[in-house]
Amino acid sequence: MSSRTYSGLFIAEGSSDQPLAEHIQLLFYERGVELMLSSPEFERLSSKVTKDVESRIAAGLALNHDPVDLIVVHRDADNAGYQTRLHEITAAYAATSSQAALIPVIPVRMTEAWLLLDETAIRQVAGNPRGRVNLGLPKVHEVESISDPKARLAECILRAADETGRRRDGVKARFNEHRRQLLARLEPSGPLSRLESWRRLTHAVDQVVKGWK
Repeated sequence: MSSRTYSGLFIAEGSSDQPLAEHIQLLFYERGVELMLSSPEFERLSSKVTKDVESRIAAGLALNHDPVDLIVVHRDADNAGYQTRLHEITAAYAATSSQAALIPVIPVRMTEAWLLLDETAIRQVAGNPRGRVNLGLPKVHEVESISDPKARLAECILRAADETGRRRDGVKARFNEHRRQLLARLEPSGPLSRLESWRRLTHAVDQVVKGWK
């Protein structure tokens, strides 16, 4: 284990993406590095922070006060594609003149694609772990090609719950909560490890660790 604890700033695309920070910390821990990621509380600022990456990084650094060793930026590829998001993040990072290392986290197309790989977890968060309804989950090699993973995940959770009427409506209304629970239960050593977007993340972690040792 490293002789010091490194500090990092986690810039998530949305508030429900915060559980990703713990998974990234674990990736570092598995490589012998202690990392503590903090998420900026933008609401503490007197003026509203716009959603562009540069503004969010700059505001996060300002809120943190002390310099950090690492900046992690999470941004879905969406329809723009991986390379466009990578350029967006690296350009925004360069504009801040920060000396911290950078790790882009870019799920393809959306973070929800990563959540479609664990049938057991989906059935559990849906409240029907022993259900037998076919969820219609995609294969690993298909998941990053789905045009709308968010809608697909919402549909799979509803199927897993296997409810009707008001109870079905209740499950549908709790989608954001269920999504956050699934993100917290993400299993990096499972099928997720076969996705190119996750491999890029682990490679980036390896490069940062190599530079710190």
